[in-house]
Amino acid sequence: MTRPIGRFRFMDEQRVNLDGFAVPDVDLGLLAFDSPNDPEPSLVIADGVVVQMDSRERADFDLLDRFIADHGLDLVTAEEAMATSELAYARMIVDPGVPRGEVVRLAAGMTPAKLARCLALLRPAELTIGLTKCRARRTPSNQAHVTNRSDDPLLLAADAATAAAFGFREVETTVPVLGDAPSNAIAVSIGSAVASAGILVQCSVEEALELEMGMRGLVSYAETVSLYGTEQIFIDGDDTPWSKAFLTSAYASRGIKMRVTSGGGSEALMGSAEGRSMFYLEARCVALARAIGSQGVQNGGIDAASVAGAVPSGVRAMMAENLMVMLRNLESCTGNDALMSESHVRRTSRTHPIFIGGTDFITSGFGSIQRYDNMFGPSQWNAEDIDDWLVMQRDWGVDGGLRPAAEPEVARLRERATDAVRDVYQVLGLADFSDEWRDQAIDAAGSKDVPAADLMTPLSASRLIRDGQVTMLDVIAALDETGYELEAERLLAMLRARVIGDYLQTSAIFTEDMQVLSLVTDPNDYAGPGTGYQPTPDRQVEMDGIRQQRSVDDLRSEQASFASSRLASSGPADVQHDPRDVVIGVSPATGRAIWRTLCGLTVDEALAELLAGLEEEGCRGRIVRINDTIDLGLIGLTAARLAGSGIGIGLQAKGTALIHRRDLTPLANLELYSVAPTLDRSAYRQLGVNAGRHAKGSTPEPLRNPYSDEAIEARYHTTVVSLVAIERQCCAPGLPPETLALEEDRR
Repeated sequence: MTRPIGRFRFMDEQRVNLDGFAVPDVDLGLLAFDSPNDPEPSLVIADGVVVQMDSRERADFDLLDRFIADHGLDLVTAEEAMATSELAYARMIVDPGVPRGEVVRLAAGMTPAKLARCLALLRPAELTIGLTKCRARRTPSNQAHVTNRSDDPLLLAADAATAAAFGFREVETTVPVLGDAPSNAIAVSIGSAVASAGILVQCSVEEALELEMGMRGLVSYAETVSLYGTEQIFIDGDDTPWSKAFLTSAYASRGIKMRVTSGGGSEALMGSAEGRSMFYLEARCVALARAIGSQGVQNGGIDAASVAGAVPSGVRAMMAENLMVMLRNLESCTGNDALMSESHVRRTSRTHPIFIGGTDFITSGFGSIQRYDNMFGPSQWNAEDIDDWLVMQRDWGVDGGLRPAAEPEVARLRERATDAVRDVYQVLGLADFSDEWRDQAIDAAGSKDVPAADLMTPLSASRLIRDGQVTMLDVIAALDETGYELEAERLLAMLRARVIGDYLQTSAIFTEDMQVLSLVTDPNDYAGPGTGYQPTPDRQVEMDGIRQQRSVDDLRSEQASFASSRLASSGPADVQHDPRDVVIGVSPATGRAIWRTLCGLTVDEALAELLAGLEEEGCRGRIVRINDTIDLGLIGLTAARLAGSGIGIGLQAKGTALIHRRDLTPLANLELYSVAPTLDRSAYRQLGVNAGRHAKGSTPEPLRNPYSDEAIEARYHTTVVSLVAIERQCCAPGLPPETLALEEDRR
């Protein structure tokens, strides 16, 4: 086999080639849109009964057809909706002049095939507009995964508090060991309540156990009730639409918020796609979700995201799935949870249009813990990406549902959450935790940092919870008894809210003061520019205030910590005539307001290396502060005109340096070190050596700027802006140069 050329060997090593890509295959269902086996949209109603739907007669309906036809369509609107052309409806979705309510009204009367045909016409930018306009709740939000490999209750509590501190309003946990579920639910509920009121909590496990925990008040929502687009997969799972509808009602009757889960590609993954397109099959799932009375849908690929992403336009289809949920007037939890790709570019590409448009829940599981601790599998976004997400919000001025969190506050919350769980488990007789385990959990970045954790503890605690019929009221009483009155009240408030039932409204979340935001109380009112959700000024300030930002005052204080008295003025600088004299001209703020260069050396250290290099060549260095300009070329040229040799070195306080000669123009120079962050002692020493050689008339070999493929500009440019501002404040036009002496360091 011929070896590929180097360029392609290099390309083959890139992360995108870890992904799988499929040739479209109709028979396998590996097709995003428009399979030749997708039915033609149709609807015939006789005496108030659907007798034909999507080219299939009632006698031939499968389980999904029958349930959707009988419970999932608005027959009052159906005739008008089905008569509306697909192109006309697609244009209505993106037209600001057509209210959201109108497109939702028509969608209610459309069959799955009809709505799928309409949405397949939308381009990616139009899908983004559609999300902005059609989501149910005006205010975007986000959901976190909080899990770990050990089901460690202390770490779960600390990480749940951390997730709430970063602004997540739903927290979902799961287990590597099914028996650990009740312990996980309690730990995450307590940890969330430490950081905020109104956090909705789910423990995703087998449906019967999940419902049992909900009835005991240990969890407040559910979303892992799966729907599928073909009858065979329902049969494989021993399910029917009727059983799913019953389960939905069971959750709602106990005041538990509930949405279903589906997603394009799952039928292909499970081997029963019937040759239909992924998008059409998902249209059936979404219609079914509406028919069974679910509050919303978690879709957009989900566990089959990589399957959908493997085919042409698959990522677009996943986004269109999300919009379809909104048009059915349901809460849209828009996936972005299961890792679709090992390529950072692809996974960002998949999420970013949704992030820009805004949805009810932009991710249905941002892994707020590290990838290795995510027991759902690595998420599209994980703890490694929280800072990136916060910066994206700041970059675009878009509310992605998160907020910056200060390290001291997160540390305080983690400690309190850990102690609360420790005390509650002791009072309830569930477990005892060592001080070593506690301390490791508070500090841990992940479960690998908690070697003291006992893997049997959550299992035995869960058995005691189930055998003892422990409810959330027992947990609340234990919190109150051990001094956690605030957390007890927050969890009790959630139980009260379940009795009231307001958060069973579509797309409901709680604010931190327990106000319900939903389709009813916070309806999306987008109608073009100047309308719809905009962050309040306070929210914008919160989003903008990432921990990495630095002001000029911050930088000034940081520089002051490196202040040195080694540079002392000894009077005006004059022109000298010694041919060995080389002047090092420094900028106005050097040793006055700026003491540290971008590479980390102090200006004293950089100057010492320049002087040593000159000395190696038998030259005498003289330091002069140029007070009337911050321009490096003029600093170097002024220094050269003062030097007896006619050679000068220009050095800005931030570290940028050059060699100049008295007869050159300001913008010309002999050598330039333009990338200050990459310099080191040896570079400044060599610059001094080369300046000395220029002074002697020899020809040095220029030392070239060190090269790095890192984003040097992104890392340092904002710091440079602040340093230049400080320099400019020290600049005094008309003030002559002054001689400086570098005194010995007597420390």
